[in-house]
Amino acid sequence: MRSRLPGRVLIGALAALDVLTHPFGRSKPNSPGRILVIHHLLLGDTIMLTPLLKKLRERFPLAEIVMTCPTAFVGIYERRPYGVEVLPFDERDVGTVFGLLHQSGFDLALIPAENRLSWLARGLGSGWIVAFSGDRPPHKSWLVDELRDFPATPMAWGDLACLLVDGPPPRPYRAEDWPAPVCAAFELPTGDYCVLHVGASTPLKLWEPEKWRCLVEHVEARGYGVVLSAGPGEGPIIDEIDPEAHRVRFAGNLVLAQLWRLLAHAKLAVCLDTGVAHLARVAGVPLVVIFGGGSASLFGGGEFWREAVERKVTIPNFPCRDENVIFRRHVPWAGTCARTLRGCQAPRCLQQVPSDATIEAVDSLLKGISPA
Repeated sequence: MRSRLPGRVLIGALAALDVLTHPFGRSKPNSPGRILVIHHLLLGDTIMLTPLLKKLRERFPLAEIVMTCPTAFVGIYERRPYGVEVLPFDERDVGTVFGLLHQSGFDLALIPAENRLSWLARGLGSGWIVAFSGDRPPHKSWLVDELRDFPATPMAWGDLACLLVDGPPPRPYRAEDWPAPVCAAFELPTGDYCVLHVGASTPLKLWEPEKWRCLVEHVEARGYGVVLSAGPGEGPIIDEIDPEAHRVRFAGNLVLAQLWRLLAHAKLAVCLDTGVAHLARVAGVPLVVIFGGGSASLFGGGEFWREAVERKVTIPNFPCRDENVIFRRHVPWAGTCARTLRGCQAPRCLQQVPSDATIEAVDSLLKGISPA
């Protein structure tokens, strides 16, 4: 794995240079002409920043808005939802840091997650930097001009990120807000089908194969084809569910833009609480999300996606969903768990989600839709 050290040294040097050359006179802009949203988040967290992007566009209709994100996600933003330009950034790739230097000179920078990126924002000549308070250790926030507290009552992450900007919340999401990305041709399944995305980033987010098999059989009994989907290296997960390979499968052989297209043409998607669930939400497909350690209220659609056709399946108030940490900040109402295999040997929170509850959620969305 490549080291972050060279990138962080470069970022520190850029920040120090800006502090030395512009030590005074910082002020909050009333009408910023250039805005930077800077982060390096996972896919789901990145997509959940969509409400912030829409709020910025509604609040500052003429502003140039730039957002960073991991290189692998840039493609889904190719057609610039809300007129936002999205650029690759990875501390392990110094070339992406140099690439951002061509964009330097922002009036306003917003840091939704890791405050250490305020150093990069300063190095890019950002005139005013806004972030959430509570990040640890404190030096991460030394270059933040304005710290805002997390709310005292529960909110979805996407709605919460909007608190970095003054003004009313954005209007609800519409599928036409985000044009589908262009993708390389691949063979789409024929007929009416449902996508079951069975993969996840950790074994602690996996649902038992027998429950997936039960759901597969139920969907097929209703007259729909089943497409099994998973990420790179997750073919064995599909093999456990469909050992005879009777169903169409995609195991890590689609890029995100292609996966978007697969989801957008489906009648329904069923996903674990992963980035693919959020991708399905912006693609506009009816969606069932199965939650384990993650909070359905914190990582669900929230107010911004309130018009989405979606069902959440979870065990409310599960006892070990008690870590209450969001991006290293203690938030009493978070109701979430991010334990690793060191601290949790089996995902009891998911194992107690019955297949019947998921089938009921699926049926509620398929009601009234007749397969061709």
